[in-house]
Amino acid sequence: MNVLEFGVGELFQRPDPHGFRDYVHKHKSQAMTAKLMTEQEAVSRFVADGDYLGTELYGTVRGPMSLAREVIRQGRKHLRLAGQGIHEIDLLLAADMVDTLDITYVAWEVYGISKILRRAVESGRVKTTEWSNAAITWRFKAASMGIPFIPCQSMMGTDTFKRSAAKVVEDPFTGMKTCLLPALALDVGLIHVHRADKFGNCQIDGISGFGFEMARASKKLIISAEEIVDTSEIRRNPDRTIIPYYLVDAVVHAPFGSHPGEMCYCYWRDEEHLKTFLEESADVTKTREYLDKYVYGVKNHDEYLKLIGQDRLNMLKSKIGGH
Repeated sequence: MNVLEFGVGELFQRPDPHGFRDYVHKHKSQAMTAKLMTEQEAVSRFVADGDYLGTELYGTVRGPMSLAREVIRQGRKHLRLAGQGIHEIDLLLAADMVDTLDITYVAWEVYGISKILRRAVESGRVKTTEWSNAAITWRFKAASMGIPFIPCQSMMGTDTFKRSAAKVVEDPFTGMKTCLLPALALDVGLIHVHRADKFGNCQIDGISGFGFEMARASKKLIISAEEIVDTSEIRRNPDRTIIPYYLVDAVVHAPFGSHPGEMCYCYWRDEEHLKTFLEESADVTKTREYLDKYVYGVKNHDEYLKLIGQDRLNMLKSKIGGH
């Protein structure tokens, strides 16, 4: 194909459909085996220095916060990262664990851009390549399909394309300009869901985001769940099981696992906690104090919830009826 334009962004994870397929065939079991474990065990077994991590969903919605905090506690280094989140990405950046970021949506809504993100990127410490929200999802989709790229009509003529690693080609069938997005297969995917059984069959209520695509584009997949339910409950509504067991490597029971973010139909986001963090993120010392208190200062997710307090968690749960 005739390449007409190309973005100047660096491609941090080159497409390798045969390598990804080979890994899945060798390491993903089709057996219904129990995969329940703690955050500590899941991260210890499945996350290594230098891995390319993906987090799902966007903003403060359904973020895998208990898993992200555990990655930080275990001191993983030189991670590459993609996601549409806010708080989990900020914490990983603040802990100096990220070398590269395929950046899509990393903003605090009306509050603007995080000072942590600015420090990491503007200093040159963290390299970034830009993609649209749709583009990152389609990159996962391409990986899940076992193809090296996927064509689309997105991003062309924008600065986002210029800062991406995509290419515009002449479509050999129609002669049209077509954008090609390189497949993105993750070393590890981190996804928080509403419910899962012990085997890893997962269901999500409300917006499913790009959980379907990312789960199928991950060599290793760690799931955290608000509830662990019996498989019979999963089977009552099989159409809602967007992540089947054979994609999953670890299942972690994590009530309020998205805090301080929200979980659709379960609890509202902790606005006070998030706004205070954002305001204090302008100060490097206060950012470090936050990590010391809420990440390093607790041994696990249970201790984190005790630190937040049951009354506050109950309040967040009660607010969901009004939204």
